[in-house]
Amino acid sequence: MKDRIENVIAAIGYIEDHLSEPLNLDTVAGAVHYSKYHLHRTFVKETGLTIHSYAQRRQLTEAAKLLVFSDKPIIEIALTAGYESRQAFTAIFKEMYKKTPHQYRKEKEFYPLQLRYRLQHVSVKDREPFCWKERITLAANEDISQWMELVQLVIDGFPYLNEKDYTIWLEDSIRRRQALILKAHGAAAGVLAFHKETGRIDFMGVHPQYRRRGIGKALIWRMVEELEHEDTAVSVTTFREGDKADNGYRDAFKNLGFAGAELLMEFGYPTQRLVLQKERLEAAG
Repeated sequence: MKDRIENVIAAIGYIEDHLSEPLNLDTVAGAVHYSKYHLHRTFVKETGLTIHSYAQRRQLTEAAKLLVFSDKPIIEIALTAGYESRQAFTAIFKEMYKKTPHQYRKEKEFYPLQLRYRLQHVSVKDREPFCWKERITLAANEDISQWMELVQLVIDGFPYLNEKDYTIWLEDSIRRRQALILKAHGAAAGVLAFHKETGRIDFMGVHPQYRRRGIGKALIWRMVEELEHEDTAVSVTTFREGDKADNGYRDAFKNLGFAGAELLMEFGYPTQRLVLQKERLEAAG
């Protein structure tokens, strides 16, 4: 099992070293000398993404960076990102970033669609079944570095997130005792920041390698215990249905018992508010 994780880590390394080249499962599997069937299955299990999706999102992120921080022509950036035409590049870029490359360049505000995954050298088999809820604690300032490492892994779920501003906000959430963290194997396996009075989840992230371990449910139950009033509604905003940029965050919340409410626009990005049906959380896996 550990060898399989090492192959996923090697695959990520190969992708990162060849972002300016065409990338697909056959190419990556051949480069790491591993069965493409097993690599696909293990990659999805450990990251929650296919190799195609990971590579595409990383290439688009690097393209977005070039749009903001360079004067390279858009067609040249498109070719660097693996697209044969400006039209094809524009179509997928707009699906993911909700604006054309030209509009994005004009606004000069870079944010990543996907950052490099840095996985733990720990197999699923080695992760003993903990009672997660009992291991969740209020975050402290010394947890910020681990928290931010996890933020980089789940940044795909939070468009427009600015890490500098976010860190300042996180420090305030910790001071207000409105930030929860769960650690496993020397890293943050799950984090949740919330508002005690309104029941709003401001940020929730679970390490990709732990997403099927019930940590999301444990974090929400722990948050409910911290609310000032037990009848306070718990809510979160996430991607709208059908958003191509969504890596499964919407479905994850719905599987935990959240139901759709009003549509919103946050920082110019289309989102939707979801409200927790607590009886469904009890039945969630």
